Amino acid sequence: MAFKRSSAGNGMSFFGKRFKCFFSFYKPYRGLFAADVLCAAAVSAASLVLPLFIRRIIREAMRAGVGPDAAGAIFPIAAAMGALIVFQTACNLFYDHMGHVLGARMERDMRNRLFAHYQTLPFSFFDREKTGSVISRIAGDLLSLAELYHHGPEDIIIYALTFAGALVILIFINAQLALAIAAFLPVIFIFSLVYSGILNRAYGQNRKNIAEVSSRIEDSIAGIRTVKSFGNENLETEKFREANERFYESRASIYKHEARYYTGMGVLFTQFLMVIAVVFGAVKISGASLDIADFISFILYVNYLAAPVPQLARITAQYQEGISGFNRFMDIMETPGERYGECAVKETKNETDGRPVDAGAGSVEFEKVDFRYTEDGPYILKDVSFTIKSGEFAALTGPSGIGKTTLCSLVPRFYEPLSGRIMIGGIDAAGMDLHSLRRRIGIVRQDLYVFSGTIRENIAYGRPGASAEEITAAAKKADAHDFIMSLPGGYDTPTGPRGLTLSGGQRQRLCIARVFLKDPPILIFDEATSALDYESEAVIQNSLMSLSENRTVIVIAHRLSTIKNAGRLLVLDGQTIREG
Repeated sequence: MAFKRSSAGNGMSFFGKRFKCFFSFYKPYRGLFAADVLCAAAVSAASLVLPLFIRRIIREAMRAGVGPDAAGAIFPIAAAMGALIVFQTACNLFYDHMGHVLGARMERDMRNRLFAHYQTLPFSFFDREKTGSVISRIAGDLLSLAELYHHGPEDIIIYALTFAGALVILIFINAQLALAIAAFLPVIFIFSLVYSGILNRAYGQNRKNIAEVSSRIEDSIAGIRTVKSFGNENLETEKFREANERFYESRASIYKHEARYYTGMGVLFTQFLMVIAVVFGAVKISGASLDIADFISFILYVNYLAAPVPQLARITAQYQEGISGFNRFMDIMETPGERYGECAVKETKNETDGRPVDAGAGSVEFEKVDFRYTEDGPYILKDVSFTIKSGEFAALTGPSGIGKTTLCSLVPRFYEPLSGRIMIGGIDAAGMDLHSLRRRIGIVRQDLYVFSGTIRENIAYGRPGASAEEITAAAKKADAHDFIMSLPGGYDTPTGPRGLTLSGGQRQRLCIARVFLKDPPILIFDEATSALDYESEAVIQNSLMSLSENRTVIVIAHRLSTIKNAGRLLVLDGQTIREG
């Protein structure tokens, strides 16, 4: 199913175009969901029947008086009550256990889908989105949403049936007394409606603030070396304290409104209903229009009628939390991705979309390409045109910050040009299958990233499933084999988080080995040897030259040694390209 991006972020948007997507997550578990709902309904029905048994027992006891006749009349009814309680217990056990399992399975499915969609989002999304917010959406939001998926239908069925059933039975027992109780109910629902809106806004603000707290934690921990090198521990602590204070204030606001809501619904209104029932019931008894058995049954059913009232506050809070999380989930799922999820927007694709890239197609051509990161931002590239032939070794240079890395990021479509065309092997890159395109482009950047795991796993990331011999050969080409073998575990040595157990040069050589293993027809090196000494750089340059045969190579560099072997020199200057 496909939806257009919705700007609505509150609970009301749930009743718009997102409605079908919300319920689609029940589809794989229809059988379990049906059993869960039936058991919840059975629990509610059993609860409604039990006071009728009590009413019958009281009447039988009053009719039979004292003696064996009373026991003979009461015991069969008590046995039936016991059987009903056992049945109710079994149903309650099932829906309490399997209902939670149902919610957990749906949470798992949504988390898988959300993470998969994150993988499809373009660089521009992560340029503007905080990492803490991303983590918050995939962790905390889905947890509260799972509770809604599980408890929502159960609670609605149980409390709706209990409330409606109790009201019908109350009317059956004494219509006038039941109507006196019912006349007070609209006040309760108006109160609930008003506070639903208040709580909805409070929950939404709280989620934004906890995402900000997560972002501050992630930012500070990721940059802890920079923090300590500048002695800014107190500054980071103060930033976190401010974000945490905003979260506290939003949470305190929720507690204030919840306290008013729960107290009003669970104490004030519930006790009023009971007072009305007792006073009006006593009047009826004094007028001989209501007997003791009916009065006791009536009080029990008023409790049933009142019981959903405080629970309504909990259901409302759960709904607001869950729907707030669902809307944040859909905000991401409706963000156009490079591949398209079931609940995501599907962009219009041109007629060549999905065309695989020919393995030998290594030429790169820019035709009057313009690019800027935001709609109203400055141009980074303007009217850029050049051609790098297949198998050609080209060096791209220019002042720092001029846009060299941006230009190379357009080749694998990490960003889309504002206008103009980028041709790969004579085919417009905008119409190519992204997987096919990117499998044939190898990139080593300045901003290295080594995954947690082993040396072997990091190199094999270039081509999952590669043999040990192929991994070793790639490491040798990148001048990484010797240092790897000097480590205690060799290729099975753990790299640590972000590869922090390795030096900068070692991490760089691992990333280069990763690309050697990938063996793509187009290579892009963005200051790829900047962390290496001259001796290691010379070794890699020789390997790079041998690898570049019949392949297109684009090298971004400032060092003369890095670009001395280039067949062409392209200079990016003033938003456009000129030959060096």
